[in-house]
Amino acid sequence: MTAPGTQTAWAQDRAHLVHPYTDFATFAEDGSHVIERAEDMHVFDADGNQLLDGIAGLWCVNIGHGRQEMAETIAKQVMDMQYYNPFGHSTNVPAAQLGAKLAELAPGDLNHVYYSCGGSTANDAAVRLVHYYFDMKGQHRKKKIISRQNGYHGATYVAASLTGIHGTKYGFDRIGEDFISHVSEANLYAKPQGWSDAEYCDYLVREFEARIQQLGPDNVAAFIAEPIMGAGGVLVAPTGYHKRMYEVCKAYGMLYIADEVVTGFGRLGEWFASEALYGYTPDILVCAKGLTSGYIPLGATLISDEIYNTIARPQCEGGVFSMGLTYFGHPVACAAALKNIEIIEREGMLDHVRTVGPYLQESAQSLLNLPVVGDVRGSHLMLGIDLVADKASKSPIELSEQAASTVFKGCVERGVIVRPVGDRIILSPPLIISQDQCDELIGAVAGSIQDFIATQE
Repeated sequence: MTAPGTQTAWAQDRAHLVHPYTDFATFAEDGSHVIERAEDMHVFDADGNQLLDGIAGLWCVNIGHGRQEMAETIAKQVMDMQYYNPFGHSTNVPAAQLGAKLAELAPGDLNHVYYSCGGSTANDAAVRLVHYYFDMKGQHRKKKIISRQNGYHGATYVAASLTGIHGTKYGFDRIGEDFISHVSEANLYAKPQGWSDAEYCDYLVREFEARIQQLGPDNVAAFIAEPIMGAGGVLVAPTGYHKRMYEVCKAYGMLYIADEVVTGFGRLGEWFASEALYGYTPDILVCAKGLTSGYIPLGATLISDEIYNTIARPQCEGGVFSMGLTYFGHPVACAAALKNIEIIEREGMLDHVRTVGPYLQESAQSLLNLPVVGDVRGSHLMLGIDLVADKASKSPIELSEQAASTVFKGCVERGVIVRPVGDRIILSPPLIISQDQCDELIGAVAGSIQDFIATQE
């Protein structure tokens, strides 16, 4: 039976909270699913149900829930110093130590860190830094940023405009349309019939270059892309795509921004995926989520030596770098990030992901035997499952969002949490997942899809 305190929380939540991505058609009646505690690979709801967390909170709980040493580290830092003003020439020890550690882990010469409070603000910072960089170089017309359809870069105003998922924009005013442009996503499942992966890659690169020409090379500052699209559908680009897009950027004097908010800190078996898996070193790398495994909010925008050396010059007599947040380099968040990285290193989680990730991907291929599953794709601990009405035409299921929601509810009944996004089911479990738990995840998804199919017969 639900505890009285939980009933109060449910009512308070319904009365006062404005949740991300609320469905107001149902929220007033249904309210929220109250999660009371979490441990290891599981969360526990107010009714006492144990649920295998198949989405790592929201792509972020990489080391798992409820780590005692994380709590101890956070508590110690609070007692040592919970906060001090970071503006001007003031710092704290955890912020400095984490900056050095991120420079060590990051590829190439990404040796400089600008802290923020999460992925959205880190992407906003990246855009502002790009504009400032080109202003400092005297290239004042270089302002335009090219993003991709279905890319996800955040929910703050500029980051939401960078985002190419149209469903996130219904009813909202749009800003930045004068300097933000979008090209096609790299979606192998949706490539034209008869094209090879290489031909599709050629097309995407040509389209990108044509857009630069259309906008004017002197006007285009940067390209932003996730190594693998997350919320946009776990879209894996064709081989060579990212390196070739990077080379186009260099040919036109542009910067390449890698949004590794999801892919960083082990989700693909590497600290960062850009160089290790895709063969290019971005000029700017954005990270958050797995940086602290969700224990405390923190984002970071890493920039190259060349960018830093340019923006580090005084822009005018008496001028300062007038960018900053109250919680820049928050000591408690930075201490949590350092401990999180230590745990990932000490427990060999990257090696574990390199083993268990391919197992999850291989196991998930069995879902293709189901008549409404059109595609199963991903890499390591990122997995996307497309639900379709017809495999040949790839046409989506009518009312597909209800289909995905039905599968989600079926999984919860089986003790597993997945993420329904449009006509897709997404899995992104903590890095500590076992092979048996991978089987549990895929089994729950398969059973829930079969139940959905039965309701359509």
